[in-house]
Amino acid sequence: MGLFRSGEVVGIAEAALEFALEASEDAHPDEYMGFLRGEDARKLGFDYEGTVLTDVLVIPGTTSNPVSATVKTNMIPNDRTAAGSVHSHPNGVLRPSDADLQTFGRGKVHIIIGAPYGRHDWQAFDREGNPIDLDVLDVELPEDEFFDFTQEDIDQELLEEGVDRREDPAERGWDDDAGADTDDGWGSR
Repeated sequence: MGLFRSGEVVGIAEAALEFALEASEDAHPDEYMGFLRGEDARKLGFDYEGTVLTDVLVIPGTTSNPVSATVKTNMIPNDRTAAGSVHSHPNGVLRPSDADLQTFGRGKVHIIIGAPYGRHDWQAFDREGNPIDLDVLDVELPEDEFFDFTQEDIDQELLEEGVDRREDPAERGWDDDAGADTDDGWGSR
């Protein structure tokens, strides 16, 4: 069964909303822009179908100013859990502009957060720009591990391949004085 088969976004996790509010306030006076991901409500312990917005993705390379935010589209992950977008309006207006509506095609829910970025300074919209009610849910989000391995796992795998990271770096050809007479830092001039 696909993640969004029921077609309904049933709410947003309180932690995700708090993150978006804080990020919007931190970006002020510029706009903030992020993307929303969701999780199947049943996987979060609810006894009904639908999607709960659980994450706000910050896209590398996003630029913003007081009236717009621009995302590098090639940096947006092609993610099956993608559910919509969130962005701020530093002027406090909680309705989509014509430019906003053009970006609402991807995803089911789009949230606009307005200054002063308080708990009630936001509104959710469908992809046509119609306001929708979205419950804020007090849900325990699973702790996702960014990496499912540890440094010890890496060291063990290297040992199995015949690389012993425990040896002296100089024995591996890593001379701490190599290049000491240059002050190039990272990169080149």
